[in-house]
Order: sequence, then C-alpha cells, then structure tokens
Amino acid sequence: MHGFSLFVGAAAFAAAGAMLIPLDAASGGEISPKNSSAPKVVRLDPHPFTHRVDGEWTRQGRPVDAPKVTVKIPAPVDIMAYPVSVADYLACVAEAVCAAPGGPADRSDLPVTGVSYQDATAYAGWLSRKTGATWRLPTDAEWAHGAGSRFADDALGVAEDSNNPAVRWLALYDAETARSRGRDRTVKPLGAVNVNELGVYDIGGPVWEWTSTCLQRVETDAGGAVTARNEICGIYIVEGQHRAALTFFVRDPKSGGCSVGTPPDNIGFRLVREIRPGVIDRLMKWLSS
Repeated sequence: MHGFSLFVGAAAFAAAGAMLIPLDAASGGEISPKNSSAPKVVRLDPHPFTHRVDGEWTRQGRPVDAPKVTVKIPAPVDIMAYPVSVADYLACVAEAVCAAPGGPADRSDLPVTGVSYQDATAYAGWLSRKTGATWRLPTDAEWAHGAGSRFADDALGVAEDSNNPAVRWLALYDAETARSRGRDRTVKPLGAVNVNELGVYDIGGPVWEWTSTCLQRVETDAGGAVTARNEICGIYIVEGQHRAALTFFVRDPKSGGCSVGTPPDNIGFRLVREIRPGVIDRLMKWLSS
C-alpha cells in the first residue's frame, strides 16, 4: 500500500511538474529553454525498412551492387527538418568555433555549403553546448530513414558477367551520364526543393549531406557471403542525388577527394538530436528498479 501511495504521489508530482515546465513535443520530453531557437525536427522511431547497404562491394574481386537488407535504427532520434542554414552556421562562426563556409554566405535562407566533415562536427558540438541536447551527424541508416521515399537507390542493377566485365562499366557510364545531364546545381533556399512524406525537406537536391558512416569496402565470395570487410574512417558517406564517399577535410567535392563516381555538386549537412527520456519515463524506470 505504501508503495502504491508513493507511486501515485510521485506520478502526480511529475504530472504537475510537466504542466509547469515548457516541453518541446518533438524532442521526446526534453526541456526547451525559453526563447529557444532549437531547429525544427522530425521524430524517427525505430521500425524495420529495406535499405541498400552503403560501401563499395566486390564479388570475387569484381565490383557488384551492395545488397538490400532489412535494417532498423537502434533508438529514436529527431532529425532536422531542414539542412543547417547559412544563418545558423554563421552564428557558430561568429563565436569563433566554426570556420567560415566555402559556399555562399550572403543569404541567410540558404543551406550552408562548402563545409567539411570537420566543420559539421564542430557545429554539432557547438549546438549541443548551446541547447543542452546531444546533436550529431546522422548515420547512413538514420539519414536513409529520414529521407523516406526520396532516398536514392543508385544500384546499377546489372547482372555480373565474368566473361564481359565491360557490361558493368558501360552501365556505370550510362548512370553517370544520366546523373550529369540537365542537373540543376543551383543552391536553393530552405524548403524550396521538396518535402517528403515525413515532413523532411530538401532531400536529394543540389546539396549532398555528410553522415557519420565511414566508407567500408566489402569482399564477398561467389555465394555473396562476406569474406572481408575494411572500414576506412577518414572517408565518410555523403547522401544526396546519389551516394558518394568524401575525405573528411573536403569542402568542395568538385575539387577532388571523392572515392568513386561523379562527385556531388555542393556539400552541406543536417543533424540528428538524441532523445532523452522524459520526466515520466525516468520516474517509471526508477520505480521499476
């Protein structure tokens, strides 16, 4: 009986506190400071989805498409609804934490471009300190989850022909040519490119985005079983109209540093915010311990 009274009293206290403390409904119960300028986010809850695995894959020494598998992000996260803007990034520059971007900086409503992996992680650290939340670059799977139906599966889809490796080379040439033909490379204001079914904007436009996923090179046998896997941190997956892999210091992908294929036109980023348990969640965990 005493335990039940303690539970009711504590729950009532937590409920009353929840009414007094302003909460950000999209943040999993995190406290939002007054006058907070926290970015608009979209909640991503873990659920299985089919995903083309990242990396460079070979079968018996010949390049092949990466497999499609069922994946699930390990925990809920909030992903920024828009890429990080020039205005937001320049606030970090003004405090001498972030380096000035290499892309256009005269319009505050543009996504910031001309930023390296190092620049993106520096901004994530600065924003985390400013807001008291944990912001970081998304993994490849988290980014793909947030991209939803706008995720670009750029597999070539050609059958391997050991007698004629030129079949794949020609398919790659055709794909690269199609990507370059009539492509609009102009950086547009936030929200002007598209919006997906989740409410995430500007996926697959002229700005590619950094992820925290290192490039992996995977070897498989004739049956597709993995025989070797080499993770190369220092080269990271970037996502956009197609996948690419860039060295961590690259700010202008057209200048070099792309692992394979056509380089991205512009490089920016968006972040995810890790979810902290709300007051009720913490209370229930304490009571059950």
